[in-house]
Amino acid sequence: MRAQANIGIRRPPTEVYRFIAEDFERNYPRWSPEVRELQIISPRPIRVGTQARQVRVDQGRRTESTFRITQMEPPKRLTFEGGSPAFVVNYRIEPDGDHARLVFTFELKRLEMMMRPFEKLIRLAVEDGAQRTVRNLKRLIETETEPAAA
Repeated sequence: MRAQANIGIRRPPTEVYRFIAEDFERNYPRWSPEVRELQIISPRPIRVGTQARQVRVDQGRRTESTFRITQMEPPKRLTFEGGSPAFVVNYRIEPDGDHARLVFTFELKRLEMMMRPFEKLIRLAVEDGAQRTVRNLKRLIETETEPAAA
């Protein structure tokens, strides 16, 4: 199950990347309010291989997962993968003139057997979550970072 959303952000790609990747620990729970706890469990600084633990509450369902950063390509990409349930999250930042276009992809690798009767509802929730993620990021980044120099 895969959902993708994209949005233009009136900031340079370097600022968008910094906000998402370099300030990940501080900002992730802010753009994804379902994250109730986030703990980096690897030595800093954050880099490929860094592991983190999160507790989320999505649609009233509490889940705990561990994930690791699998790609960091400043200022273009941050990808992480988790185990149970298996998922991949990718933030791709593309230049758009002096600004950036953020392409967010969430992929749930498999659906647990007991959740299959709810697949349509889960798909809708995943798609809605992707749209909400990019809107939240746009709002936070445009409010809290400096615009590109003219």
